[in-house]
Amino acid sequence: MASRSEEDLCCPVCKEVFSDPVVLSCSHSFCKDCLKNWWRQNLTQQCPVCKRRSSKSDPPLNRVLKNLCESFLQDRDQGSSEASETLCSLHSEKLRLFCLDHQQPVCLVCRDSEKHTNHRFRPIDEASLWIEGTPHIS
Repeated sequence: MASRSEEDLCCPVCKEVFSDPVVLSCSHSFCKDCLKNWWRQNLTQQCPVCKRRSSKSDPPLNRVLKNLCESFLQDRDQGSSEASETLCSLHSEKLRLFCLDHQQPVCLVCRDSEKHTNHRFRPIDEASLWIEGTPHIS
């Protein structure tokens, strides 16, 4: 389910985060393409929400909303990539340890699993130092 702030940034027609939002005289905003398509399909230049007739065939860009949406999408994308890098894909737990035997980051649940029985671990922040000090075979 979308968060409240995300819902506020969604077009009432496509239900997605606004893309090139335009604003009508009634103050409702829509993705530019969504509005154009809606007008074409309904053969009328009404607001899809309140049905008020629009006098402008090319409504102005809602710059503030466009900037908010771009910022929201950037933050959301950055957050999801950070989360995928730091959470275990099996247990959705934070990757806190590095298994020296398997040469991979693991969560605490993985550490206690049979797959990692009798393995050696280091805290994840120390693992890079340990790996750098290990001779590599070419």
